[in-house]
Amino acid sequence: MRKLFDRDLHLDWKIAVLTIVSTLVLIVDFYHFPLLPWLKWFKVLENNELLMKGFDRTLLYFIIPMFFILVVFRENPKDYGLTLGDWKAGIVLTLVAIILIAPILWLVGHGNASMQNYYRPMMAGLPWIMLLDLFGWEFLFRGWLLFGYAQKFGSEALWLQAVPFALAHIGKPELETLSTIIGGFIFGWVAWRTKSFIYPLFIHLFVTSFTIVVAAFS
Repeated sequence: MRKLFDRDLHLDWKIAVLTIVSTLVLIVDFYHFPLLPWLKWFKVLENNELLMKGFDRTLLYFIIPMFFILVVFRENPKDYGLTLGDWKAGIVLTLVAIILIAPILWLVGHGNASMQNYYRPMMAGLPWIMLLDLFGWEFLFRGWLLFGYAQKFGSEALWLQAVPFALAHIGKPELETLSTIIGGFIFGWVAWRTKSFIYPLFIHLFVTSFTIVVAAFS
């Protein structure tokens, strides 16, 4: 029994912070809405749940991780993908992804009742509300987690960030959720290749926007 407790346990405190903070903000996002109820005082936000959710996620998924990067880790946000990075490769990869993904989204979304029921109400959120929502979302996974984990685990971080990304989709249409473990890896690879979360953000924005349009007009 003594040998069981004599073993040294070496834990990286930064990995602990990355894991705990990312898990907590996802849980808070799920259980608490609106997180900033005072925003209802602004006329433009009144009865606009999509916009309020976008502000909630900007706080949870971008501002809070940024606080830890700057104040706790005392590191440069550029090291977490907040940069244009290799913009030439980023533009090429974004365009290639759009060309390849568009016909798949059309085939999957056209005539799919679950996709239509889920995404049709979001038509009013295009494009700026969706951008606000996805900015923090992408930074959490393809910035904070990907590059944070990469400091310890290298390229294995591509899989590590894809798992919570997939689990965060539970509640969305099943077919979409099933695709996210691979989709999360691919988004992560684009960020890894370009050293920026910006290009996965624009790819994700296209995926969401095009899915909404297909659902609305099917």
